[in-house]
Amino acid sequence: MPGQKVAFHTLGCKLNYAETSSLSRMVVQAGFSKVEFEEQADVYVINTCSVTDNADKECRYWVRKIQRRAPEAFVVIIGCYAQLKPEEIATIDGVDLVLGAAEKFELARHLQELGSSHTGARIHACAIDEVQGFHSSYSVADRTRSFLKVQDGCNYNCSFCTIPLARGKSRSDSIRNVLSEAEVLASQGVREIVLTGINLGDFGQEGEDLLQLLQALEQVEGIARYRISSIEPNLLRAEIIEFVARSEKLMPHFHIPLQSGSNRILGLMRRRYRRELYAEKVALIKAAMPHAAIGVDVIVGFPGETEDDFRQTYEFLRDLPLSYFHVFTYSERADTLAANMEGTVPINTRHQRNKLLRNLSYKKTEAFTELHRGEYRPVLWEKAPVAGMMEGYTDNYIRLRQPYDPHWTNTIREWKI
Repeated sequence: MPGQKVAFHTLGCKLNYAETSSLSRMVVQAGFSKVEFEEQADVYVINTCSVTDNADKECRYWVRKIQRRAPEAFVVIIGCYAQLKPEEIATIDGVDLVLGAAEKFELARHLQELGSSHTGARIHACAIDEVQGFHSSYSVADRTRSFLKVQDGCNYNCSFCTIPLARGKSRSDSIRNVLSEAEVLASQGVREIVLTGINLGDFGQEGEDLLQLLQALEQVEGIARYRISSIEPNLLRAEIIEFVARSEKLMPHFHIPLQSGSNRILGLMRRRYRRELYAEKVALIKAAMPHAAIGVDVIVGFPGETEDDFRQTYEFLRDLPLSYFHVFTYSERADTLAANMEGTVPINTRHQRNKLLRNLSYKKTEAFTELHRGEYRPVLWEKAPVAGMMEGYTDNYIRLRQPYDPHWTNTIREWKI
């Protein structure tokens, strides 16, 4: 009921963080009081991910932690895990409410209807095919950087992925609405916006597309920087790369999922490109912006991945001018094609391959930083002090630290790497 203290905890991707931030503002507008998750609250809301088994286990961990800290508090589970397995979540001791992909945006109303006593877990989750419409969201933590959701859902159905089952079909905001949100963020002092989505390159409705959105955002006053959070290689058009290269506000930083450097495995994954296209896009970026940072998502241990397949992935990544990797160990997910594929890779082998790629990623990051050592690049100083230090990122995503200076927070300054 209004007046109660509500705390939020987010698991998973930047999109979840954007949605949590917007949901927290909605419940405050409805009369609730938002407190930090570490504080005592009447209601705890956990926004879940379900990309890996670990995310599911993490949700259970946080529910148990809340039970020990505040046994009388209400626990609400929302997000991808809540949409995929609402009945499973409802059996977790301490859970009072489970809200699916559409119902989570009615969180304030559901909190008002919770009552004052625990009556067992209630589930509100429609079939994913019934999830319609787009709900805009953005995060504002320290005013410096904001994650702005412009697209949701995915039509791709990769064989390892549960996202289409958790978030539904691809749908987007309008350019007009995105511009309005960007102007609001500019008025709040935000300097950098990270455009987020499940399949960001698929942005667009009624003839609009991602390039048109980027061109329109360039004109918003007050926002100094934009980043594209992640974009599929087959949707990263040459025109987008060329525009980023010319832009004064789009940062020379791309995050492009690869998943495997083996064409055979890419086929089993049902990805919509092959390694040759990926290499072509990396070459286009580096030709236009030699200083650009390029990040990669890669999965190890996919069913059927042989030593030769992994070797191809390792060597492909080693030989490309990349800046960092996000390495994921494959985990079986119910209701995906990959879960029933032959050629299961032993867990210890998956972990060994993960470690090899993480070590390679470290070397790539060190080499990329060294390549720019001595250069002066614009840095947005954005972090609150930690042990007397503050952090910031260059335009091409090199993280730097310096002694904390409150006058530098949320400012962009040329800095020697």
